[in-house]
Amino acid sequence: MSLKTTLLATLATVSMAIPAFAEGTITVDDAYARSSGKSAKAGAAFMMIQNQGDTDDRLVGVTSEAAARVELHTHKVDDNGVAKMVHVEEGFAIPAGATHMLKRGGDHVMFMGLTAPFEQDATVPVTLIFEKAGEVEIEIPVDLDRQDKGGHGSHSN
Repeated sequence: MSLKTTLLATLATVSMAIPAFAEGTITVDDAYARSSGKSAKAGAAFMMIQNQGDTDDRLVGVTSEAAARVELHTHKVDDNGVAKMVHVEEGFAIPAGATHMLKRGGDHVMFMGLTAPFEQDATVPVTLIFEKAGEVEIEIPVDLDRQDKGGHGSHSN
């Protein structure tokens, strides 16, 4: 085996190992999706994202075939005290060793132009896109009856 072949083989092995390691650093728990009813054209998803790695990461995007457009959103209060949803183009920081909550009234995934109604107990396929960990595919259960208690009621980093 030539030096060039050995170097290429080593490089290929290392580059394949890095994404596998990175994927294992992000975990998603307690996810659920909801909409306001069968005729709703929009919906949202909430979850707990944990970065178990040693390096800060950032949720920079989200995709799903469940809607024409899917974005990362948060709520901001204007000078008149009115809360408005806004698209967060830069995404959400997920610090190393920390948890970031996507919750009602705060950061969340927004589905606009639903391709089908969110039905109780169905699942919504979603791909979360992280700066370092890459794509994380999840199936989010639809829970139209959920009332947040504890888990999504607080934000911790």
